[in-house]
Amino acid sequence: MRIEYHRTMLADHVRNLAFHDALKKVIVPGKSVVVDIGCGTGLLGFMAARLGAKRVFLLETAEIAALAKKLAKANGIRNVEVVAAHSTEVEPPERADIVISETLGNYAFEENIVETLGDARDRYLQPGGVMIPGKVQQFVVPVVSAKLFKDLVTWDGVAQRLDLDLTFELARTMGLNNIYVRWLEASDLLDGGKNAVQWDAVDFSKATKTTRAGGGEWVITEDQTITGLAIWWRAELVPGVELGTGPFDPRTHWEQLYLPTLAPLTVKAGDTVFARLRSTTSYANGTNVTWTLGIRDARGKERDVQSLDLNKGFLP
Repeated sequence: MRIEYHRTMLADHVRNLAFHDALKKVIVPGKSVVVDIGCGTGLLGFMAARLGAKRVFLLETAEIAALAKKLAKANGIRNVEVVAAHSTEVEPPERADIVISETLGNYAFEENIVETLGDARDRYLQPGGVMIPGKVQQFVVPVVSAKLFKDLVTWDGVAQRLDLDLTFELARTMGLNNIYVRWLEASDLLDGGKNAVQWDAVDFSKATKTTRAGGGEWVITEDQTITGLAIWWRAELVPGVELGTGPFDPRTHWEQLYLPTLAPLTVKAGDTVFARLRSTTSYANGTNVTWTLGIRDARGKERDVQSLDLNKGFLP
């Protein structure tokens, strides 16, 4: 059990306060039944109990479930039940008024929250019940930082510095077909990040596909170099309570993601940069993301189109 992972989440006051405010808005003291899916140490379920929930069921598949049980006892919280199983594998103890799940990652859906909450909506939630989060939007914008890219291609100079006739091109390509967790500044982003585009949106109250796809376009106003894409997300937990991981949002333990190019794209004023993204998530196969960048000139002709695939970034 990696307790440090859970410590970083519980140390995130922005995250904790947002979920607390969301629960406070929807719990009816003495009446609400709450299910917390992927409860970890149990904090969100404990919040619900302290806010007056009638009963709280905490579901957790990892070994941290044993600690959640002990913490509930240590804190004298008697109206919670910890179930050491994945929510998709057990019958709900009873229908809930509120289903809450903080199984969001730096890439929003890497912990299979779409599939998990889809199952929970159908089997756990009362008609008219509340899902937390209710919605998630994903955003994308081109990256112009040279440093971010240079950090990833240090393979180029390894042999030269040793005066050896060697190439690490295969390793270089593998490294660029990866996604990197980074905290990005406005100066790292095209037009300071002001033109970020929503490439995906999920409403958890409705049936939702686990495969997500979308993209964006940006008209270039001055000559520059594109070295990748930045993506982040914003969740509406309940109406009026949001939580975001963008570079201009209050900082959390989550960061933005940098998706590099295979080679920097040189763009001129009047060009259009386009991007296409696709992700698939499943319990069986995990998460994969693909991304394509390219340039379209004023006449509509495409050039320098590059396609990358996270599956190519791992050793066979």
